[in-house]
Amino acid sequence: MSDITQHLNLRRIQAGLLLPGLALATLTAGAALWAGNIPVLANVGLSALTLAILFGILVGNALYPRISGSCDEGVRFAKHHLLRLGIILYGFRLTFSQIADVGVSGIIIDMLTLTSTFLLAGWLGQKVFGLDRETSWLIGAGSSICGAAAILATEPVVKAESSKVAVAVATVVIFGTLAIFLYPAMYPLMGHLFSPETWGIYMGSTIHEVAQVVAAGHAVSPEAENAAVIAKMLRVMMLAPFLIILAMRVKSLAPAGTANKSKITIPWFALIFIMVAFFNSFHLLPQTLVNALVTLDTVLLAIAMAALGLTTHISALKQAGSKPLLMALVLFIWLILGGGAINLLAHHLIA
Repeated sequence: MSDITQHLNLRRIQAGLLLPGLALATLTAGAALWAGNIPVLANVGLSALTLAILFGILVGNALYPRISGSCDEGVRFAKHHLLRLGIILYGFRLTFSQIADVGVSGIIIDMLTLTSTFLLAGWLGQKVFGLDRETSWLIGAGSSICGAAAILATEPVVKAESSKVAVAVATVVIFGTLAIFLYPAMYPLMGHLFSPETWGIYMGSTIHEVAQVVAAGHAVSPEAENAAVIAKMLRVMMLAPFLIILAMRVKSLAPAGTANKSKITIPWFALIFIMVAFFNSFHLLPQTLVNALVTLDTVLLAIAMAALGLTTHISALKQAGSKPLLMALVLFIWLILGGGAINLLAHHLIA
């Protein structure tokens, strides 16, 4: 009995250590979720996830240094474990039937855009701008797949520091927000080359965040918005295989004889994410329950983003310098020009 009592007491102590940090991250995320519903912020594509990390950075630099001792355990728990659970539940937003909706051309466009953008990011970051591998890959993941969610999912695979994750998220916020206004302004000039549906696929395959895609598509037309969201969801579904391939790459680059060289760190949460999306395709759960799970997922991801912001210090962002921003700018230009060329070529050859 004494062993059981000691075990229970240890559990209570561990839970007590988590509570302050979890409470702080949850309160910060709650403020972001509330602000994300303000029309002015929502219309410019500032989602709850983006606001959560911004609010987290504000609190993290103004208040957190004075209370970090009591909050670190809970904040770390949110940053790692709640993040993985949030990525898993993200699968309830998707079904495999969405792949068929965009057709073969949409699948090929997304694959080519994702691959070319990430490979370009790796080369630019390390060879041209002299950035470290983790920062280059995080910015590449955010630009090529689904913005902040992809960056957060990539972080445990590449084992990046919080400051590097925050830098990558910042690039997504800046250029993804710019895309919301740029793509609708470009459409009247490029409409003779694209239909509303194909322009929607172009936006969905090249704009960073889901919320930003929705905002840009809505500004063009309902047809463009629907096609953009479907194409974007297909990119999101590519996150899991991307993480598995990246984990294999990380393992291959590890020095001989190290622990990382002996085995691949498989992102199991990514595999479960695919399984959840597959399960969701059969519509076995009541829609009200699915909606509740999607809402829970948004909350969990917001808490994880807030926790990331809490541990991000402005001094670390300043140390990163202008190079990450310049690299993200080049990727943004590539997504517009190169992504546009990929879209036109695919529609021309497959139509």
